[in-house]
Amino acid sequence: MSTNDPKNKQSGSLFKLNGQNYLFPFILITSLFALWGFANDITNPMVAAFKNILLISNFESSLVQFAFYGGYCFMAIPAALFIRKYNYKKGILVGLGLYSVGCFLFIPAGNAMLFWAFLVAYFVMTCGLAFLETTSNPYILSLGPDESATRRLNFAQAFNPIGSLTGMLIAKEFILARLDKATEAERLVLQNTDPAALTQIQQTDLDTVSLPYLLLGGVVFCFFIMFFVAKLPKIVSADSGVYTVGQTVRNLLNNKRYVFSVVAQAFYVGVQIMVWTFIIQYAEAELGMAKATAQGYNMIAMGIFVSSRFICTFLLKYFKPSVLLTTLAIGGGTFTLGAIFIHGIVGLYSIVAISACMSLMFPTIYGIALKGMGDEAKLASAGLILAIGGGCVMPPLQGLLIDKAHWFGTWLSSVRVSFVLPLICFIVIAYFGYWVYRNSQKSM
Repeated sequence: MSTNDPKNKQSGSLFKLNGQNYLFPFILITSLFALWGFANDITNPMVAAFKNILLISNFESSLVQFAFYGGYCFMAIPAALFIRKYNYKKGILVGLGLYSVGCFLFIPAGNAMLFWAFLVAYFVMTCGLAFLETTSNPYILSLGPDESATRRLNFAQAFNPIGSLTGMLIAKEFILARLDKATEAERLVLQNTDPAALTQIQQTDLDTVSLPYLLLGGVVFCFFIMFFVAKLPKIVSADSGVYTVGQTVRNLLNNKRYVFSVVAQAFYVGVQIMVWTFIIQYAEAELGMAKATAQGYNMIAMGIFVSSRFICTFLLKYFKPSVLLTTLAIGGGTFTLGAIFIHGIVGLYSIVAISACMSLMFPTIYGIALKGMGDEAKLASAGLILAIGGGCVMPPLQGLLIDKAHWFGTWLSSVRVSFVLPLICFIVIAYFGYWVYRNSQKSM
């Protein structure tokens, strides 16, 4: 049966369709949202950590994000083709398997003390995350009436930041706080005067980084076992198997709303990762904060993000998704201007406040893009996960801007100048929300 058939709509429930109650599978799938949230936000602070441990530039250290989000780009389409041929459950199992293997690769990477080996581990991890996100998002959309799909996805995504907060806490207390206190300048001196002592410090620090990932790999493997034995419903829409892959791709490329959604999603993921990655560099450069202290502000930002997600999910009952999206994008851009032009602690507060505006964006853009797509959503989801590649490209660009901002001769510090990139992202998202609203009004 098609999930888009008006006869099947049951506005009284988020999780009932065709007489079936999908609450339990919804809960099970939603647990995965926290799992990849943890991976995302234990990793963001590692950009600053690797820079200090291995004495590399901002651009080089931001390659952590290039490798991490590069896995999404590489695996999104293969994951979509896999679940189209098989089913959502098998896609989840492959995702959990790759995720676990990537975590375990941190041990040989740490022992070898090779930065590229850590990048490989991150890449494998996110090949698994690409499977999980390509599978879980459209699956959540299908577990109930079509008219409440965006609200259902926002509700499921509200649990993603819970995993993110846990990841941030682990990064703060069990990684950043336990790294050797030697500054970059002190390490550079050791590099010339006592290389053996520097190597010992680096090895200890890399072991500190690797241990939480090893434990995470064990947790993910337990999830693999749980999903292996679980019985999940097979959602089949009326148009299942009607379109070939080629026809589906052509349909998607001719769908302006979908194509613009993919572009907007790329800019959203880019701004999210930049804001949460470089808040540490901002606090260090502008206020002289220690990394662990700066990570505390990142955790406050995530707490605001979590609260805002639940509030925005409630507001979606009364406001069009495109209207809320546009309003919050304008708010995010305004706070970003504060981070650029206001010096000191108020500038840092402005960065923290940006998270209140970002909470709605990913699931809302996702829901707008896939609304009413039926079986085509399996492949369409790949494009939206591919858009997570925005997090692959933009953080290195911001890192390069921090390294080279003196080229522009501005009176602003380099880290403040670099937040021009998040500002551009919010402008694109605001225009996308306005465009969707305008076109929805025309069709009425």
